[in-house]
Amino acid sequence: MKISVFIHAIAVVVMASCCSSAKKENVAMIKENPKVVATVVDSLKARYANIDVAHATKGVTQAAELWYEGDGDEKEFVKFCMESYVNDAVERRVLFQKLSEKFELLFGHFNQLDLGLKRSLHEVGDALGDVDYRMGEFDVTAHFNDDMFDSKLAFATIVNFPSYSLSEKQQMGEGWSRQEWGYARLGDLFTSRIPAKLRQEASAAGAAAENYIAAYNIVMGSLRNDANEALFPAGMKLISHWGLRDELKSSYADSKRGLEKQRMIYAVMKQIIAQEIPAKVIDNGERQWNPIANKVYENGKEATAEREQDIRYQMFINNFKTLKAEDPYVPLLPTYSHRAFEGSMEFSQEEVREIFTQLISSSQVKEVAKLIEKRLGRNLEPFDIWYDGFKTRSSIAEDDLSAKTVKAYPSAAAFEKDLPGILQRLGFTAAEAQRISSKIEVDAARGSGHAWGAQMKGDKAHLRTRIPANGMDYKGYNIAMHEFGHNVEQTISLYDVDYYMMNGVPNTAFTEALAFIFQKRDLEVLGMAEKNPAKNHLMALDIFWGCYEIMGVSLVDMAVWEWLYANPSTTPAQLRENVMRIARKVWNAYYAPILGEKDSPILAIYSHMINTPLYLSNYPMGHLIEFQLEEHLRGKDFASEVLRIYSMGRLAPQLWMKRATGSEVSIDPMLKAAELAVMQLK
Repeated sequence: MKISVFIHAIAVVVMASCCSSAKKENVAMIKENPKVVATVVDSLKARYANIDVAHATKGVTQAAELWYEGDGDEKEFVKFCMESYVNDAVERRVLFQKLSEKFELLFGHFNQLDLGLKRSLHEVGDALGDVDYRMGEFDVTAHFNDDMFDSKLAFATIVNFPSYSLSEKQQMGEGWSRQEWGYARLGDLFTSRIPAKLRQEASAAGAAAENYIAAYNIVMGSLRNDANEALFPAGMKLISHWGLRDELKSSYADSKRGLEKQRMIYAVMKQIIAQEIPAKVIDNGERQWNPIANKVYENGKEATAEREQDIRYQMFINNFKTLKAEDPYVPLLPTYSHRAFEGSMEFSQEEVREIFTQLISSSQVKEVAKLIEKRLGRNLEPFDIWYDGFKTRSSIAEDDLSAKTVKAYPSAAAFEKDLPGILQRLGFTAAEAQRISSKIEVDAARGSGHAWGAQMKGDKAHLRTRIPANGMDYKGYNIAMHEFGHNVEQTISLYDVDYYMMNGVPNTAFTEALAFIFQKRDLEVLGMAEKNPAKNHLMALDIFWGCYEIMGVSLVDMAVWEWLYANPSTTPAQLRENVMRIARKVWNAYYAPILGEKDSPILAIYSHMINTPLYLSNYPMGHLIEFQLEEHLRGKDFASEVLRIYSMGRLAPQLWMKRATGSEVSIDPMLKAAELAVMQLK
């Protein structure tokens, strides 16, 4: 296919969904006859004396893997490959540049559409109606893949820019030029032929789970202890699990009733996991609820209240089934677990599991736990996996912090206005701070908050965080700083990367790392910089303990997906019982000996398990990356290093880390730092 024809076709491909050719039969026919691939390669060798045979063979073979019966017979496949293959290096570079421009146009506008359709769900506004949910479930990209294959644009891309496996990227990538990396990332675009219908179904299931979680609030002022006392203020409403966890963390600063509050929040979490929580108290403060006794009261009298049905686990199953339905259409990554790890994270699940298991079973865990126990002056309890005492702010009452943030940021607009100032306080020049901030918009969130990056230059990233009517409290501010870190990465890795196909970072763990780094500087930005000479040791212990917590959660998430693949016809009740069984098993192996309670299910509380399938492993990997980045940044110019590192774009993870910090991702630096920190702080 000539380049001019190729580019014209891709510019109009989004219209093809309304007038596509006859439905393709889902039968890959060419791969059954390897002689056809050999015929194409031999013909290309005869035509081009200087051809890269390995490259041509890879491209033609991958095209054959996805060429269905309805795409044409063997002669048509041979003819297509011969016409589409671009051998000249200069012509291929021109093709790459033009494809990059067109894909940026398509992906950028797809992103704008998706943002607009989901805006009412994500941002504070009018009451939601059926149309909001239906539009939010709609996947504007669902037909993109079908259209690209129907028009054969995907095949022309594959033939010229084949994909490389994770092992190939790891072995060959260090020697690749930036352009070759761009070619490889273009090759990652078309490795499957998942039908649009299945994509829409997966999108709808994901959106439904997200909406369920976004509305899963606990009205804390309606909680009661055995003495019928309210421990939390009347206006406090916390989303599960984020808000509950963060309130539990903040309670370490409350020397009077903090422990009682933590035990109450822990009881709430256990009721949510077991689905024993009364349905009437979810996002509803009209009744009083004692979560420890699990009793509901109306007008001072105990009332009957049915438990929430197994909706949490039905949402989990819905996501599982729609994602599993895509498996037959992704030959290189045949399960969703493969796609989440080797595909998205570019770490194998086995490698991730081994890293996590090594850290949570290390001797350093026991030593750090002893130190925490000494600091608390009591035996550890299960919720102490969220111990927050290694941060400066853990000794500052949250009300005092909120008073400062509410005054500084009474609205989303006020926080957005201060973005350049925040960056300057972190060391960015006024010009760089203004450039980056001008590409970020701040919105008040319905849910817990998130960062939504742009997908084309000229567009803005979006920062969402909860902002009550009286202003941004400390929890909202802390989340906003985390999301701002995401936005800064999203902006640098889009605008400052040399090739569009290289935009972004290797995986979401790397953007989580910068988000954590920004979040940890929240007090510094407020003018309350840490002056403790032991701050580096405290930071090491804080990150280490955070890894210990979230790595166990991630192991539960992985094990549940393995169980689901082995038991695909499960009911919500069966899944609930097995999630709790798996959570208890992991807990008993790695946490009960440290935190002193057997059979706790608490590792299953994370909402990500319900609305963001197999995402959780990105957090602990992000913590490991964060720690190594923090070690690297110490003593260096923070802003210039952030700009340098995040403009590298989407290299393979370990190569990115080597070029960023000088070493690959590893738990060893953290283990050594934790050991040293314990010795110094004893």
